Amino acid sequence: MSARRWGMLRSGMTIGVAMSVVAAGLTTQAAATPAVAATGLTLSVDVSAARHAISPDIYGLNGADPAFAAEIGMPVARWGGNASSRYNFKNHTYNTGSDWYFENIVAGVGNTLESFVTINRNRGTKQIVTVPMIGWVAKDSPSSHPFACGFPATRFPAQDGFDPWDANCGNGKLDGTDITGADPTDTSIPADASFAGEMASYLVSRFGTAARGGVRIYELDNEPVLWSSTHRDVHPQAVTYDELGSKGTATAAAIKAADPGAAVLGPSGWGYCEWVASGSDGCAPGADAAAHGGLNLSQWYLKNMKDFGDAHGGRRFLNYFDQHYYPQISGGKDPEANALRLRSTRSLWDPTYVEESWIGPSGVNAPPLQFIRTMKAWVAQYYPGTKVAITEYNWGALDDINGALAQADVLGVFGREGLDLATMWGEPQPTQPGAYSFRMYRNYDGAGSRFGDVSVSATSSDQGQLALYAAQRSSDKALTLMIVNKTGDNLTSSLSIAGFRGRGTAQRYTYSTADLTSIVRNDDLATTQPSINATYPANSITLLVLPRR
Repeated sequence: MSARRWGMLRSGMTIGVAMSVVAAGLTTQAAATPAVAATGLTLSVDVSAARHAISPDIYGLNGADPAFAAEIGMPVARWGGNASSRYNFKNHTYNTGSDWYFENIVAGVGNTLESFVTINRNRGTKQIVTVPMIGWVAKDSPSSHPFACGFPATRFPAQDGFDPWDANCGNGKLDGTDITGADPTDTSIPADASFAGEMASYLVSRFGTAARGGVRIYELDNEPVLWSSTHRDVHPQAVTYDELGSKGTATAAAIKAADPGAAVLGPSGWGYCEWVASGSDGCAPGADAAAHGGLNLSQWYLKNMKDFGDAHGGRRFLNYFDQHYYPQISGGKDPEANALRLRSTRSLWDPTYVEESWIGPSGVNAPPLQFIRTMKAWVAQYYPGTKVAITEYNWGALDDINGALAQADVLGVFGREGLDLATMWGEPQPTQPGAYSFRMYRNYDGAGSRFGDVSVSATSSDQGQLALYAAQRSSDKALTLMIVNKTGDNLTSSLSIAGFRGRGTAQRYTYSTADLTSIVRNDDLATTQPSINATYPANSITLLVLPRR
């Protein structure tokens, strides 16, 4: 996590609304309140079309309340963020970087790397462990070193701010400008790729290889192009193509030598600028790109990893192409921010959606991001077979129904678009609406039932009003349909289903403003005909489960 990001944050029950279903000549009515029959708004599903597996790893978190993690069967967790860039597994010490006065901190009991792996291993959660690649790791605990922060007052007495609990540690700025001349050895010791290899070997000795229940995935540091900002006390230089490439291949090789079966994930860029450009180029391919075949940073990174593998007997050294994604929202919950939050999910896939921020016409004028589709296209061109991941993202407002709607939409997009892995940063508290978005996919009935694991064709005539996602469950062949009403009106729409023979009823679960403390099980719906006319409550997430005949 970094402060800059993509520009956001560091960031028989009825439900009292109309519901009408017509199927096999049988109509079921619930309590009546006005509903809007949206003109031309239709939903359609074809179970035989666009079938592909949904990776369970898209429902991951960087961390979570233990009970909530167990409740949703959290599939993957990540040890990462800025502090991981200088974490020293030998003394359990990390450096906070610019997040908090560049201080060395000893990880407390329960917060060590070993604790993270143990907890997640015991609950059956796959682990992602970030290994340092910046070139430095933290020294021993502060009690052993007089300069345990990057910009100590004893060396830089004039600074804009100092830690209120340790007046010797400053923020490394004077009159708003970065201070230069820090001594990396005040806080850190050199650590090259061999350190990462030692770290992986140590974890193998403690927990076994990836193939035998050990750490499954290693991440090549965190947001490297921001090192010159987040860890500027030890790495003030802008990151170039060559530095990122050489450190990435050397570190990946060291990890694979320690555990050939472990996966490697990178480069975990902070946002749009790192997606396309190196630190020396800024926010658009420039001289550094020109010196590397004119490719943007992501394209060249993938090609460089492939070339390295080809030169070493065709071995694969990068398993996941990973980036972080934070939408351009202030984090507010005013009507304008709420509307933008729901629209901005389109940036993950929609070729017609133009960014409404500095990324768009008002700034760098980037073309429509189509974030997941673009990443997959680059992989297909430059390093086929590499999986695609987003190990940090957050649409915000998780304490509000608006954030829950956006999160449910995002999880649906992840599955439909074929993302391989995702871990949210800034995960919701178990009682917050955002947590119910995960429950709708991972534990909608409180008994562990889940959304389907095989995505099928699902089309809404207006995804901005009613977003639709469909998947079939491999275990019982049931069809699961997730419908997100992003509007403030109860919307009635027809839904056609092709290629599926159901038992005649659909289970119906709803999360809405009618009850923000639970997912409501509504009356079952008759569905013996391939067309359903239903009303979806305003600002709601509805799951229909159709058992197969």
